[in-house]
Amino acid sequence: MPWPAALLPLAAATPDPATSVQEAHESVTNAASFIEENWAGWLYLGLKILLIVVIAMALRSVVRKSLTKLITRMNRGAEAVEGTALGGLLVNAERRRQRSEAIGSVLRSVASFLILGTASLMVLGALDINLGPLLASAGVAGVAIGFGARNLVTDFLSGVFMILEDQYGVGDKIDAGVASGEVVEVGLRVTKLRGDNGEIWYVRNGEIKRIGNLSQGWATATVDVQVKPTESLPRIREVVAGVADAMAKETPWDERLWGPVEVLGLDEVLLASMTVKVSAKTMPGQQFSVERELRWRIKEAFDEAGIGIIGGLPGTEEEEPAADPAASVAPPSALANPTSPQSQATAPIPPGGGVPSSGAPRITK
Repeated sequence: MPWPAALLPLAAATPDPATSVQEAHESVTNAASFIEENWAGWLYLGLKILLIVVIAMALRSVVRKSLTKLITRMNRGAEAVEGTALGGLLVNAERRRQRSEAIGSVLRSVASFLILGTASLMVLGALDINLGPLLASAGVAGVAIGFGARNLVTDFLSGVFMILEDQYGVGDKIDAGVASGEVVEVGLRVTKLRGDNGEIWYVRNGEIKRIGNLSQGWATATVDVQVKPTESLPRIREVVAGVADAMAKETPWDERLWGPVEVLGLDEVLLASMTVKVSAKTMPGQQFSVERELRWRIKEAFDEAGIGIIGGLPGTEEEEPAADPAASVAPPSALANPTSPQSQATAPIPPGGGVPSSGAPRITK
């Protein structure tokens, strides 16, 4: 009986069991042969990648620990001199701590980026991946990100160089142009200042174009004393010299004064006053306290010496002249005399039955 035409393709598509088993055997054999031929290369590649990763992580850990120990040693040296006579002058522990931590953070981040980035490129190279397009894409993306966040990059780079160059630190009195005050915190992006009135200024490092540090090196305390022009200048110099000698021997002014208190001379001469300028070299940041103490002591010394200070003790008030008793008396009036024509003109007319005075005119019919 012949097969229908519709069943012939189905019969032709039916697999032969022997052929299927043979093909599966050949596939397994080829896979085993491929693995046997390439397992050594795979093992070598895996060990190579593992070795790269292990070396990178170990190197990163060693570098970070070394930087941490270096920073800890710097902080320990700052704490060792803190509290001594020169501790407040040469070393500010908080300033050194923040500066070292900021530098350490930057160095650790840079070291981690370089080590891990190099390891990643080596791993991709070991996998036979073409790094050209990847590096080109990364370069384009870096340029785009840098252009979009140029202010952030500027702030960061400015902060790094400020910290590395030690332009200012915590506790310094600085004038940053956009704001001035005492440095509270130094960051890689923002510097925090406390103003004279207690306000906190957050200044981006990229906006600082110039910095005037008032706490580095030494400072100058200047006091202007206004005295009467009739005072003796040698006497003024002698009194100021005595004040300076006494102040230089007392604590804590003996450490804050770095030079003798000098009378520079007359700064201004007017008809009613003259200004004597007094100056002294002081410890940085202590010029204002020295100025206040100098003014206090000079005022007391001048009062004891009888030297008149303009705007100082008030002078003796002059007695006011006695009041003129005649000032409250009214001027004489013609109406005060009853016989005067003006007084009689103002007198009332007597009634009809009244007898007129002898001086008055008589009226008849």
